[in-house]
Amino acid sequence: MNTLLDVVSVEATKDYKLLLEFENGERRAFDMLPYMDKKPFVHLKGSPFFTTAFVDYGTVCWPGNIDIAPETLYDLSQPLKN
Repeated sequence: MNTLLDVVSVEATKDYKLLLEFENGERRAFDMLPYMDKKPFVHLKGSPFFTTAFVDYGTVCWPGNIDIAPETLYDLSQPLKN
């Protein structure tokens, strides 16, 4: 579907989940675990850097020029219940 919505906030948990808020106000959870053995995310696995995720230009980034596309985050995430 490739919904293009900017991420406005992120919280990264120790169990490789991203708790996201998108520009439309939706709050969603994205499981990064299936990606952690793939480049470039393998550099974050087992590292305290995973929880340093931040939002830059509408997507989630980490130190070392690592990021993930916002449409991937939206399309493959699950809505959070309030």
